[in-house]
Amino acid sequence: MRFTALIIVVLIQMNLFAQYNITGTVTDKMDSKPLVGVNVYLPDFLIGAVTDTNGFYRISDLPKGDAIVKFSFVGYQTVYRNVFITDKDIMLNLKLDIKVIHGEEVVISGNFTSTQHDNTIKISTVRIEQITQAGTPSLIESITRVPGVNMISKGPGVVTPVIRGLSLSNILVLKNSVPMENFQFSENHPYLIDENGLERVEIIKGPASLIYGSGAVGGVVNLIPEPVAKTGEVVGDANITWYSNTAGVMSNVGLKGNQNDFVWGLRGGINSNKDYNQGDGKFAPNTRFNRYNIKADAGLLRRIGTFRIFYEYSHNKFGMAVIPAFQLVTENERKNEAWFQELQDHMVISQNKLFLGNIKLDINLAYEHSNRQLKGNPQSDEFKLVDMDLQTFSYRIKVNQNINESAKLIYGIQGMLQGNKNGEAPDHVLPDASVNDISAYGLGQYTFGQFKFEAGLRYSYRNIYVPRQEAGGHSHEEEEEVFIQYDNHFDNLSASIGATFTMNEQNLIRLNLASAFRSPNLAELTQYGLHGTRFEEGNRDLTSQQNLEADIGYHLHTKHTTFDVSAFYNHVNNYIFLSPTSDTTDEGVKIYRYSQTNANLYGGEAMLHIHPHPLDWLHLVSTYSLVIGEQTDGSYLPRIPAQDLYFEVKLEKDQWKIFREIYLKAGIDFVFSQKNPSIFETESEGYNLVNMGFGFDIQMKKNRINFNVTATNLLDISYYDHLSTLKDLGINNMGRNFAISVRIPFNIKN
Repeated sequence: MRFTALIIVVLIQMNLFAQYNITGTVTDKMDSKPLVGVNVYLPDFLIGAVTDTNGFYRISDLPKGDAIVKFSFVGYQTVYRNVFITDKDIMLNLKLDIKVIHGEEVVISGNFTSTQHDNTIKISTVRIEQITQAGTPSLIESITRVPGVNMISKGPGVVTPVIRGLSLSNILVLKNSVPMENFQFSENHPYLIDENGLERVEIIKGPASLIYGSGAVGGVVNLIPEPVAKTGEVVGDANITWYSNTAGVMSNVGLKGNQNDFVWGLRGGINSNKDYNQGDGKFAPNTRFNRYNIKADAGLLRRIGTFRIFYEYSHNKFGMAVIPAFQLVTENERKNEAWFQELQDHMVISQNKLFLGNIKLDINLAYEHSNRQLKGNPQSDEFKLVDMDLQTFSYRIKVNQNINESAKLIYGIQGMLQGNKNGEAPDHVLPDASVNDISAYGLGQYTFGQFKFEAGLRYSYRNIYVPRQEAGGHSHEEEEEVFIQYDNHFDNLSASIGATFTMNEQNLIRLNLASAFRSPNLAELTQYGLHGTRFEEGNRDLTSQQNLEADIGYHLHTKHTTFDVSAFYNHVNNYIFLSPTSDTTDEGVKIYRYSQTNANLYGGEAMLHIHPHPLDWLHLVSTYSLVIGEQTDGSYLPRIPAQDLYFEVKLEKDQWKIFREIYLKAGIDFVFSQKNPSIFETESEGYNLVNMGFGFDIQMKKNRINFNVTATNLLDISYYDHLSTLKDLGINNMGRNFAISVRIPFNIKN
């Protein structure tokens, strides 16, 4: 026995410390001259190198297994190469071509970390520069340019994403691959997110429960942080954006360093806005919001793995555009004084990756503490109406194992312990409760010639416990007292199978069939009381929502053209939604109740990007999206966005005098009429919005100052978006807005 243990230890040591190298040269594809200063980076390992005067690079001390190597250089196309390290060093030479259309990226939100073209599921990415150029004070609004992605809004501050017609508890938003938990069960409760310190946003459209669990039946929005600093660097940046419509200011300053593979970062920011102005010039009362946050991280990069810890604190005040506020908020101001949510959120994430030969072991732990307070009329006896604390501890352990160059496995366990506790405020929107999740899953991938197959299975268990307590937290007369108590569990199976057929270097087809689930949440089961201006009741008889979606997509990418088209059909058993009833409270307030029905959602998206040769300065982009949501009885589902067709023309020039990356763009968004509302919605007329923008970089020694100007709704159109919750109050969406942004990088040590 001791001898066997000794052999195992020796094998582990050999596996851990048998390290290999990747070397090579990078040259220009046209003239074969060496390129100096090319960044060569391995995203999985957070390490890289820069080519020298001969175009040579070397990355040392790599473990066995697969890896993705990223080659990036200003003015050239970013290229990714997959390598499989066995028992010898690898020579990887590359010729870079000039940049024409922005190429594929490495995405981490899919089942396996890979390039976009290698994924069996389509993952859209929105880079931080695209978010800045969108010119909106909301991160969620800036990603709605992705076809199939929309938002439910109560002004620019209170927004929540919609993917292919599904929203709220059907969508997961991740920070550093960890789901956020901050009372996002209602359109009144926004995710506490911003673009400060992000590199990009990744979006999965369609079921993703296999990897992410309950809540990912509609899709996933993953916020990817900025990369670590290069070895020996201490660098930073200052960013500021001004919004004309809301007199808004969004600014943040960040600093990061890397000394002997000890990496760290610090960033702080604010986003402060007045009430927005509609297209008719009137202001939208109490849509103001103020956000402050601090982010910090630290970590070690070692041969055996990477070990990082992230901390984020966010303090937010969102005005509530509700009828009781309109008599109190009569001036367009910035400060929140009446009828506003005050939300504070602390999040700590421990992100660890171990390289054990052909195995990569991810151990992610997270703790989040979110406090939600609702402040009403400051002149009343009860100014603070709601005070809830939500504490969540989650763990995610994943094994990524390479069998050989053709076969990979992923398997792991995930879990969550969560508790909600009400304070002294009178309204208990959610009861005191505890939730316990645990799940296990496995997924395999096999590549055979031009085909790549994936299949997997997941089992999940959730227990929800609500001790006996007075419903809603209100004091009632003894004969009117209502109590709630709940103790139940849900267990679910989900599965997926997918394939990619790569016809040649330019064409590929994706086909996926996925079954996903969502357990009913605490609000849907137990809510009882006023929420905003309506009385909402949970339904303790709700069962798990289960869906089956088929998705097929075609992708074309050439040097001058990118084309994507996809179609989906999503059948949902026991679809959970909130709908009005014919009942009212004694005070005459309409009662809304959660219920279930079988439903179908179907539609598709398309994107075309043309960079016609030899007009190297011209880009033509068009997108289209359609989703139809119906109950099986023929009636329509709520919160289904209208059809959308978008055209954009963009002119670019690489260099002129001291200016770099110059662009001028103009776009028009055709939003069709929504003539298929649900029984408690009204139809919405179509509208057309014109947007414009320009920007450039200014070269200052080794850094580039970035400058952007964006105009949205340039013609100041008055319109209602179908997903705006202010539509029923007669409040239009935002009118004309100019956004001016500046980014100033700086070096402390380079």
